[in-house]
Amino acid sequence: MNRSSLIKKIAILVLILAVPGFLYYLLTVKGKNRYHPLPKFGPRSLAKTSHKVKGKNIPDTIYHTLSDFQLRDQEGNPVSLKTFDHRIFVANFFYTHCPGVCNDMNSNVDSLVKNYGKNKMVYFVSITVDPERDSTKALNTYAKRFGPLTPKWMFLTGDTATIYHLARQGFLVNALKIGKDDFIYSDKLILIDEHKRIRGYYSGASLADVVRLNDEIKVLISEELRAREQPLY
Repeated sequence: MNRSSLIKKIAILVLILAVPGFLYYLLTVKGKNRYHPLPKFGPRSLAKTSHKVKGKNIPDTIYHTLSDFQLRDQEGNPVSLKTFDHRIFVANFFYTHCPGVCNDMNSNVDSLVKNYGKNKMVYFVSITVDPERDSTKALNTYAKRFGPLTPKWMFLTGDTATIYHLARQGFLVNALKIGKDDFIYSDKLILIDEHKRIRGYYSGASLADVVRLNDEIKVLISEELRAREQPLY
């Protein structure tokens, strides 16, 4: 893909994402109960606590959440799960020597980053599956392909064991090195809520999925803001 066609593709996607969708109109104008909450992915279990619904005690559900991790961003700053307290974030896996699919996926992420550039709740994280070559310096160089560095989009590296465990046990996607320059990894963009729960999977190379993710980020923002307004009793 030449530079002019790539710029044209990004411009079209930014335009699509920037136009408020009908779903967001329903959320902000038509009231609180006009949408279906996003699902929560992963294993779950019943808690010993409960809540009442129409006078009946309903056991609370314990949902899968990400466990803590220690990685570094493209500027060498430490990043852990605590970095995303009170934040929504979208994560994906890639590596800098990857052929076209990674660039297509991260070009779509770049469009989302620009769309949410002024939103203090939403962040983006791209995690390398090739940390042996993808040092913080390599990630810094790669990140500059998409314009000036921004704290809204973190490119993360660390040790292989931490990253692969985080992918499989945390985000519940594949990550595996099968040769010197060959990796199995997921093309999914993964939406994470403020409670570190997985709320959606989207193909990073699919324009339709990226547009759906854009809408569902808005749904999740609305959900989180309403939850903050609820009394703590």
